[in-house]
Amino acid sequence: MHSSVHATENLLFLTLLQLIVMVLAARLGNNLARRFGQPGAVGEIVAGLMLGPSLFGHFMPEASLFLFGAKASTPITIISQIGLVLLMFQIGMDFEFGHLSQRRNRHGSLGITVASISVPFALGFALGQLSAPVFAPHVDSIAYSLFCGVGLAITAVPILGRILKEYELTRTEIGVVAISAAALNDVVGWILLAGISAYAAAKFSLDAMALQIGGILLLAAFAWFGLRRAIHWLLAKYPVLGGEVPPNLMTLVIAITFSMAICTYQLGIFAIFGGFLAGLLFHHDHAFVEAWRRQVGRFVLVFFLPVFFTYTGLRTNILGLTTMADWGWALAFLGAAVFGKILPVFAAAKLARFSTGESAVLGALMNTRALMELIVLNIGYDLGLLPQNVFTMLVIMAVVTTIMTGPLLRLLLPRAGYAVPQGVEA
Repeated sequence: MHSSVHATENLLFLTLLQLIVMVLAARLGNNLARRFGQPGAVGEIVAGLMLGPSLFGHFMPEASLFLFGAKASTPITIISQIGLVLLMFQIGMDFEFGHLSQRRNRHGSLGITVASISVPFALGFALGQLSAPVFAPHVDSIAYSLFCGVGLAITAVPILGRILKEYELTRTEIGVVAISAAALNDVVGWILLAGISAYAAAKFSLDAMALQIGGILLLAAFAWFGLRRAIHWLLAKYPVLGGEVPPNLMTLVIAITFSMAICTYQLGIFAIFGGFLAGLLFHHDHAFVEAWRRQVGRFVLVFFLPVFFTYTGLRTNILGLTTMADWGWALAFLGAAVFGKILPVFAAAKLARFSTGESAVLGALMNTRALMELIVLNIGYDLGLLPQNVFTMLVIMAVVTTIMTGPLLRLLLPRAGYAVPQGVEA
């Protein structure tokens, strides 16, 4: 009994120590990034990567092993995933989807989704086929190439949401179109990911895929026609008073959000999308949104998100590329990722009758990949489909495409008729 208590206390001690380091490092990264004109989220991503084997683990291996162990501990893994679910809830509730009632915006979102997936997926698949003999001679070349395709096709909803908030675009037409297209992009991406994983495990079946898609549609219908009415009743029964969310309402909101996360997890599109779906059901009540953001939202951003960034950083080593040929391939993946996103999205936005400036902004926004991308890459790496060098190249691509977003927005927003908020000016 005594040894069990001692083990629990020891785990608690290490977890608390890890959390202190993660939260402080992320805040420092956030402040430094803002000083250099980057969105704070980018600084938090870089801080998370620096705590991993790319910097801290490389130069201070013994200290890193003591603090973080050989891999992220179970408590840190769980805390990071809970944080993502809560962040996605906030992103879902923070958008004015009424803009999608306009035909141009609705068609724009669909067109941008198709463009932002199909072209980079095709380019990634082609690069996979070309690089397979060099990097993955012992891996199924089709499965490897498909993973490269998904790696280039994904757009990061959570970080895109953070960037849109920081640039005050959440309730603008281009902000809503971008997050809607990114959400659709990610759902399609996760379904592709599930299909590719099943194919790699030789378990692929059209029946299973049809069942998954049917389940997603059923959940969406239940949320819209059933749960939405129940939430209207809840918000009327427990109204926000004095800018405070009543405890009973907060309890039920958390229960609903986590229940939706369980549903989407069971459907194979990951728990975080349940959080996003739950947030959509609350977005119409502006008093609730403001109160929740003030009471809960800030804590989620300051505490939970750094844990997620560091969790991913612990699994990522960006010091793995050693030859010029490796860096040549890394540049090829980066170039395909950037031009394969920005140019097709620009064209799709123009077809939807957005201005040239707005189309360019949408292209820059959809190029944001961030750590959603790293989740995909870690899955490919764990399945043995992405070799270490290619994993590293795609991690670099994910970070660079995210870092590009801030400078591109500062350049393009004024040309599209939008002011750059004072806090994120260079």
